[in-house]
Amino acid sequence: MIKVGIIGSTGYAGGELVRILMNHKDVEIKWYGSRSYVDQKYSDVYRNFFEIVEEKCFDDNIEALVEQVDVVFTATPQGYLASILKEEYLQKAKFVDLSADYRIKDVATYEKWYGIEHKSPQFIEEAVYGLCEINREDVKGARLVANPGCYTTCSILTCYPLVKEGLIDVDTLIIDAKSGTSGAGRSAKLPNLYCEVNENIKAYGVASHRHTPEIEEQLGYAGNCKVMLNFTPHLIPMNRGILATAYAKLKAKADGSLPTEAEIRAAYEKYYKNEKFVRVLDKGVCPETKWVEGSNYVDVNFVVDERTGRVIMMGAIDNLVKGAAGQAVQNMNLMFGLAEDEGLNLVPMFP
Repeated sequence: MIKVGIIGSTGYAGGELVRILMNHKDVEIKWYGSRSYVDQKYSDVYRNFFEIVEEKCFDDNIEALVEQVDVVFTATPQGYLASILKEEYLQKAKFVDLSADYRIKDVATYEKWYGIEHKSPQFIEEAVYGLCEINREDVKGARLVANPGCYTTCSILTCYPLVKEGLIDVDTLIIDAKSGTSGAGRSAKLPNLYCEVNENIKAYGVASHRHTPEIEEQLGYAGNCKVMLNFTPHLIPMNRGILATAYAKLKAKADGSLPTEAEIRAAYEKYYKNEKFVRVLDKGVCPETKWVEGSNYVDVNFVVDERTGRVIMMGAIDNLVKGAAGQAVQNMNLMFGLAEDEGLNLVPMFP
């Protein structure tokens, strides 16, 4: 059995980690870390775990806790793991970090967009960006995985095949995304109160959202070029889900013609045909968040707009599963040589 510790277990992503790992046949959760609920029963924090989880929450004394486990999940705010991680901890346990601390390879870019000093830049180069469908082989040998952000997971997987195959002009790429309120975390914040969110939709982080450089960096690797794009997130009144809609001009071929619908679909099939968790929908079917809710699936599709010479790419995920906890478990499975889908065979919930 793989012994697991979760720091930040009482946030939404942490709670989802517990839900998924409770049904993982190869895992034993050894401790539930939470600064806010030390010595309180976990099931008193999340009543859905009544008579399922009997353990109490511990503090985040990493020196003591790392001795007891094989892998540590850190579902914590930016800066936490970077401030405490040491080589001796990595020699004792593997780490899957759900924050942005090790996602971006350039320290200056991280510090600019997140507004904090990076406390352990010596581990950035080693950290593997844990988008399994793209970096699977690197994840298998990793000690430290940077679990991708929710918006970034959806945006990158939606656009990746067309960027990788050079079918679009990345200089024209625009991504518009909508997220449910759980993406903002469990802490009380005025803009996320029911009366502020209900019957409302609003853009935020316009031209400044912190996931922008992460999307640019990863799509830049895919296209072997510098990517600079517009990314605009929106908050909508639902609990879970992200829908990303991306727009770009199609790149003309040598004969001056534009890629066809069949050629674009072939690109998606090339990269995702054998990916269990990425579902390329049938022609004319647009992704919906309801069709992936509670699951680790990503639904993607596209429409070619012949009138404008553009392609509209669409993707939907559950931000707490494939966008956070599910992807983290997927990474853990790869790191320990398990079946990649172990614990993740979650049928989407409906309605």
